[in-house]
Amino acid sequence: MASISRAQLLKDLLPGLNALFGLEYDKYQDEHTEIYDMESSERSFEEETKLSGFGAAPVKKEGGNLAYDTAQESFSQRYDHETIAMGFSITEEAMEDNLYDSLSSRYTKALARAMNYTKQVKAMVPFNTGFTATTGYLSGDGDQLFSTSHSIVNGANLSNRPATATDLNETSLEDATIQISNWTDERGLLVAAQPVKLIIPTNLQFVATRILNSQFKTGVADNDVNAIVHNSTIRDGYCINHYLTDTNAWFLKTDVPNGPKFFNRVAISTSMDGDFDSGNVRYKSRERYSFGVSDYLGLFGSPGSA
Repeated sequence: MASISRAQLLKDLLPGLNALFGLEYDKYQDEHTEIYDMESSERSFEEETKLSGFGAAPVKKEGGNLAYDTAQESFSQRYDHETIAMGFSITEEAMEDNLYDSLSSRYTKALARAMNYTKQVKAMVPFNTGFTATTGYLSGDGDQLFSTSHSIVNGANLSNRPATATDLNETSLEDATIQISNWTDERGLLVAAQPVKLIIPTNLQFVATRILNSQFKTGVADNDVNAIVHNSTIRDGYCINHYLTDTNAWFLKTDVPNGPKFFNRVAISTSMDGDFDSGNVRYKSRERYSFGVSDYLGLFGSPGSA
């Protein structure tokens, strides 16, 4: 059997590998899209600044002077885009022995899975490390992402976690909803925020189903109405994320804008070339992006009691 030339291999194999990569890449769920708002970027980094806004507008007396206020910069959150890239090579000897077809197919599938896996792991870094001070994911105000002491411009503190870590149950979800609804902005004005989605690890999927899908309170015999369901408290239900590392932790995404964000700097792409010295054929995939949280009030989280 005649061997195909390397030049012809590059010409014939690349479209098929790209198609295979695309199919395999799309096969894996982009679980981060359930949580993050996506934006594009054309710079090496993005920086978003939270403004304090104004205080409550006062009454202007007849003939009196107009009151002026000044907005302040509260804090900034920086997104440094990372380049994620990986590739594989097929040896000249493998091509000579006509093994390129089976090898490239297997390697391409493995590469697609590796690229997707890395993206999902990076997406959950703010969640998996957001309860850890100093070494974990920090909010733009310098505090850990989920904290009871986010300082604001008016001198008060805001909390986006329970005062005492609690497991996911009906009571803890009700308490979290009340806490979120009482949040204020940097100047002390009520935000009237609401939770919109519950984010959980796989271990809590059955707990979440009972809480959000039962018409009556779970675990009691008096047929009390399930207020969470009756009030449509969690508008978008829940999503399971397989990359959360704490089996007891649970989170709420709120309707506060500029919460968790995904900046796409360069979309995923693939390319292929031949190496003159070794005779090997190389195939690679590459993309650039960043994940983060601009406003910590976009999320509420509890690490669970254990």
